[in-house]
Amino acid sequence: MPHAPEDKRKAIARLRRIRGQAEALERAIEAGSACAPVLQQIAALRGAVNGLMSEVLESHLRETFGPFAEALAPQDPALDERIDEAVRLVHTYLK
Repeated sequence: MPHAPEDKRKAIARLRRIRGQAEALERAIEAGSACAPVLQQIAALRGAVNGLMSEVLESHLRETFGPFAEALAPQDPALDERIDEAVRLVHTYLK
């Protein structure tokens, strides 16, 4: 969960864009739009939600494991790199 004011602002702005995409999708379905554009809107909406999930999960991982990485840095300097790798893996999976 983003806790910094700037991160919260960005997350809320992203949620508002997602809401707009969902409302546009609803209007398209109500209007009886062709399947191809509707499917494209659904894919875009799914991508937007996955992007938000990725950001929130990254924030969670860094908040949860960051203090451990700082405390264990003398014994395990690669811990921070492994956290970065986990974040990259999550980003790749959610694309």
